[in-house]
Amino acid sequence: MKKTAVVLLNLGGPEKTEDIEPFLKNLFSDPDIFKIPFGQKFLAGIIAKNRAPKVAENYKAIGGSPLNKWTEIQRKLLEEKLRKEFPNIDVFTAMRYWKPFTKDTAAEISRRKYERVILLPLFPHYSYSTTRSSFNEWKRVFHPNGEEQIFIPEYYLHPEFIRAVNGRIDESLAKFDENARGDAVLVFSAHSTPVKMKKDGDPYHSQIIESVNEIMRLRKFDREYFISFQSKVGPLKWLEPTTEKTIKELAINGKKNMLIVPISFVSDHFETLFELDKEYRKTAEDSGVENYFVTQGLNDSELFINALKNIVKDKINSA
Repeated sequence: MKKTAVVLLNLGGPEKTEDIEPFLKNLFSDPDIFKIPFGQKFLAGIIAKNRAPKVAENYKAIGGSPLNKWTEIQRKLLEEKLRKEFPNIDVFTAMRYWKPFTKDTAAEISRRKYERVILLPLFPHYSYSTTRSSFNEWKRVFHPNGEEQIFIPEYYLHPEFIRAVNGRIDESLAKFDENARGDAVLVFSAHSTPVKMKKDGDPYHSQIIESVNEIMRLRKFDREYFISFQSKVGPLKWLEPTTEKTIKELAINGKKNMLIVPISFVSDHFETLFELDKEYRKTAEDSGVENYFVTQGLNDSELFINALKNIVKDKINSA
């Protein structure tokens, strides 16, 4: 087999308080998300400086983001599984906005002279704001020297990914007492994106709906479910309905038992641990919700790691 590098692409996250401002600056400097006609890096610095103190308070409330930790665990588990079948393979991570930066991983892969490079985003659904941005950054910083490059754009309907999400749902439903469990509704919460992206052809919104429908088909549509969006940033119109509004409206309509399912998040991080599990928990409690749970991220789910392994394996075998 060709000497192969698998690169897990993710956004990264600040690990210490002093990381927050530069992380935010990197985020707001990304033209694939925020298109500012001039002075974007300068404006990104101002926005980051203004937002950093509040963001730092929120990160402190969850003890810092575990995204980098879980990404490293996923990298290691995937490498162990792949090497059982492909000894000549290494797995790396490349972060879009924090360490290890994509440019540093690209330089390491160039130095070690791989024959094949497989780019595997830790974003099951394709979006201009995540997958395309990460691919664009890779193409900017990696200078090929005859390597075969394989880009994997999405895997939102992969059977093992779908089963992994369902596994987390079942684990969380077991936390409800028997009477509440039967009445519990599922709220699939996805990170929002600007509506303009959807109008410009971003398939993310439709892929989220397809994923959720497939998850519920596997469950034989055993309960009511809803799709909502969270984490809006800036003044543009973003995808709706918002998760916060959905929780309030469901409570008004008598839904007192809710399981929130982060969809398209493959590990726990700020948006799941703070926004969903703290901010929206308070929203739910204030609205009269009696039982409110959030599913654990896929994290070290064996089904999810198997999904990643088989996605890579299929690419290698079909190359």
